Amino acid sequence: MTAPTPRVLWRPSEVFIQQSNLYQYLQWLRERRQLYFEDYASLWRWSAEQPVDFWESIWEYFQIISHTPYREVLSSEAMPHAQWFAGSTLNYAEHIFRSYSDARPALIFQSERQAATEISWATLRQQVAALSAYLRAQGLRPGDRVAAYLPNIPEATVAFLATCAVGAVWSSCSPDFGTHSVVDRFQQIAPRVLIAVDGYQYGGKHFNRLTAIQELCAQLPTVENVLVVPYLDAAPDIASIPNAVPWATAIADTTAALRFEALPFAHPIWVLYSSGTTGLPKAITHSQGGVLLEHYKYLAFHNDVHPGERFFWFSTTGWMMWNFVQASLLVGATAVLYDGSPGYPDLNGLWALAEQVEMHHFGTSAPYLVACMQQGLRPGQDFKLNKLRSIGSTGSPLPPEAFDWVYQNIHPDIWLCSMSGGTDVCTAFVGGCPLEPVYEGEIQSRALGCALYAYDESAVPVIEEVGEMVVTHPMPSMPVYFWNDADGQKYLGSYFDMYPGVWRHGDWVKITARGTLVIYGRSDATLNRQGVRIGTGEIYSALLQVPELADSLIVNLELSGGRHFMPLFVLLQADTQLTEALQNKIRQTLKTACSPRHIPDAIISVPDIPYTISGKKMEAPVKKILLGHPTHKAANVDSMRNPEALQFFIAYAKEIV
Repeated sequence: MTAPTPRVLWRPSEVFIQQSNLYQYLQWLRERRQLYFEDYASLWRWSAEQPVDFWESIWEYFQIISHTPYREVLSSEAMPHAQWFAGSTLNYAEHIFRSYSDARPALIFQSERQAATEISWATLRQQVAALSAYLRAQGLRPGDRVAAYLPNIPEATVAFLATCAVGAVWSSCSPDFGTHSVVDRFQQIAPRVLIAVDGYQYGGKHFNRLTAIQELCAQLPTVENVLVVPYLDAAPDIASIPNAVPWATAIADTTAALRFEALPFAHPIWVLYSSGTTGLPKAITHSQGGVLLEHYKYLAFHNDVHPGERFFWFSTTGWMMWNFVQASLLVGATAVLYDGSPGYPDLNGLWALAEQVEMHHFGTSAPYLVACMQQGLRPGQDFKLNKLRSIGSTGSPLPPEAFDWVYQNIHPDIWLCSMSGGTDVCTAFVGGCPLEPVYEGEIQSRALGCALYAYDESAVPVIEEVGEMVVTHPMPSMPVYFWNDADGQKYLGSYFDMYPGVWRHGDWVKITARGTLVIYGRSDATLNRQGVRIGTGEIYSALLQVPELADSLIVNLELSGGRHFMPLFVLLQADTQLTEALQNKIRQTLKTACSPRHIPDAIISVPDIPYTISGKKMEAPVKKILLGHPTHKAANVDSMRNPEALQFFIAYAKEIV
């Protein structure tokens, strides 16, 4: 039986539609290509089934600067060996500076320690020119690696753009990463330059990182130059750091000219990393041209960002959304940067920032919106958000209740463009569409150029059923390779092990007959309950109806003798006890909202729920620990936001027989 259609929470007005970038693109296709599409569904279908025609149109529409012509758009559609725009040479940073304007700032920056400050395009250009000249003078060449241990500050943007201008390969970690976790990442790419911050502030507390920098230098023998950014202190003592140079020295040349290396389309631009909850993080390498085309497409058409608008997404430099924020400069936006805790001094801080800088696009994680909902915040009533056009959400599935909270407590005419993608492509596979309505609990559309489907157990595409999320045609922003994966086996094993030639992303997804989508969480975290697959996201969404719970985590354990044990671990709100009455309420909620199979075998109160630094619940590592795996093999504690949270599960594992 088909599920009832959820409520429509928002519809774009005709004015909204006609002023959107996507509408202008449709007009361009009619005039320049004689292509007529009656709706978004037909446009998406063409873009997914005719990738050569679609991506060539993106190249032309955004007037990509190539210093040599391309020979062909796509050499082969066979994944993962597709080659895009062979023969072309370009530079991502060169396209960023096409947006130069004295009429608006390039960046706006605020932190826990500093009020909102504007950085002009002139300042950004001068600093990028100076730093790129400095890097070249140190012998840095295209293909060399620059590693950054920086928070989300303007210096990180300058450092990335200078690295990109030189043609070197960028890689960054947030300074709240433990040194072991950073070494696990940076050792793989053998950087020649390290750019690091002396310290940072988070949640009102200061964290000095000078000792950590020394440790990194000791374990990264390829590093020849260390640039130290003063952030915690105005003049940090860097004498004990080998080959250290003050940041001010590296950007001192005010006469340097800004020039860009013309690089092959597939030349690596940056290395991003998988979460790394177990084993070494995968070093996912993206191309200059691939992310350039993808970011133009997504920021313009799916986020509908216009020149002069102010674009914000809460992130650290260790999450791919930081790279995505830099892409807002491509379309002429002002990028709004924030460094610090989203909950300091309270959750209203980011909404106050939105009011102060007159944000147009506010992006965040789904857990942040859920936390605001649980605390009863009313940003639309408490702050003047009259410039705000969209709310972006990613990181994990956004439950229907949080959709409702946005429309009830921010603005009834806001555009909620929930999206889902990943580090693997540094963009979203599915997300916003300014031409379509927003349905409660659903993502609006599959992204243009993304041939995404839901596969059943027989690898047959299904509609209105939950299946494996797959992509059947290549996208330019798919990784060119994993670093240090010479035979490509890690790459193949990550995406193509289940369906040869078809990208399997590892999420459960349902595509509705209307073309909307619901993400049900990671397929590798699925609970197999009495032969029935259950997405953990279903359980977490249902438990939002229980106000006594602050958070939860569930796993299903396959024990000896064919036995199964499915415990639910709950983090209670302050001054709440896990009484029998509350346990019955939890069971009844899951039975009513989901099914009797969703009822756990045990409900256990825990002091905390373990998360990675990037904000993902650590279901798989907890499951391994409970099944008796050694902690050091089950979880990479240096990649955790709260490693002490594992102690409970280590102790609890001894109680399971």
